[in-house]
Amino acid sequence: MYRRTLLGGALAAPALLSIPVRAQGTITLNGASQFGDEHPYTKSLLRFEELVKQYWGKPINFVLHKNSSLGLEKQYFEYMAQGRAVDYAIVSPAHMSTFSKAAPFVDAPFLFRDIPHWNQVLEQDLFRPVAEEVEKRARVVMIGYGGGGVRNIFANRKVTNLAEMRGLKVRVQGAPIWSRSFAAIGMSPTVIAYNEIYNAIQNNVIDAGENEAAGVEQMRFYEVAPDLAMTQHAITIRPLCFSVATLNKLPNDLQAAIRKAGKEASTFHRQAESGADGQILEALEKAGRLRRVEFTQRAEMKKLVDPVMAAYAREIDAEGILNRINALSA
Repeated sequence: MYRRTLLGGALAAPALLSIPVRAQGTITLNGASQFGDEHPYTKSLLRFEELVKQYWGKPINFVLHKNSSLGLEKQYFEYMAQGRAVDYAIVSPAHMSTFSKAAPFVDAPFLFRDIPHWNQVLEQDLFRPVAEEVEKRARVVMIGYGGGGVRNIFANRKVTNLAEMRGLKVRVQGAPIWSRSFAAIGMSPTVIAYNEIYNAIQNNVIDAGENEAAGVEQMRFYEVAPDLAMTQHAITIRPLCFSVATLNKLPNDLQAAIRKAGKEASTFHRQAESGADGQILEALEKAGRLRRVEFTQRAEMKKLVDPVMAAYAREIDAEGILNRINALSA
């Protein structure tokens, strides 16, 4: 947001208020990432900054708050919706469910068959109705779609089939579709904050979690849950989001530069994350930090989830989107 004023000198993110000024000062935009410099999210946000500066061609400041210094993605999205503290961030659609029931559908389990199918869905912009709903209700615009990590289940014991998976206490994202899907498979899903997963496994509160390779590496989940069941149950879509309250206050040419840069930075994100996925797991396995475990019943797992997905699509009026996704040939 343009220059900010701190009330009473408070530095905590919730205390930050957006007070735009059109004075001679240079525009400053604040971003947020849960991760450090090596994570694809952070690299993509830095790429976004570079591209905005390139396309606008005028002085502008970016401040990227890394390593969860402004909280977690759920908070980032709330701040953007309120028009304060965070102007742009990469956010899992699961954290948008407070504002839009349809948002978690973008990232639901077993929605994509493989990377080519996932790419085709994004290229055809099949989630446009969901993005429009999020923009209308949350006042946050998705200016690009990143992601591309294949999610698997990391556990503190070996899990190779549905029988061994039954009753597994697994951490899931906050959106209801995740709990419903994993419960249908026979697991015992629990919603826990992302930064609490490690300790929860260490203290036997849960047995497992699910994540893409970059997250497993960055959060060192392999230290407490070294067995990675290759369920390949989801391929991530991680929208690059921007506060509408901020965007509307910016010059038109800067708005155009932000939208253009958002699409390109998200393409960079998809290529970086999907390309690095296997390399990260191979390196971790070679170093003896985790064990990739073949999961033999993925097809049966998906069959258990299909009715849940169909019911969920009806509930959020997304049957048309689901049918178009399923009809794609990739």
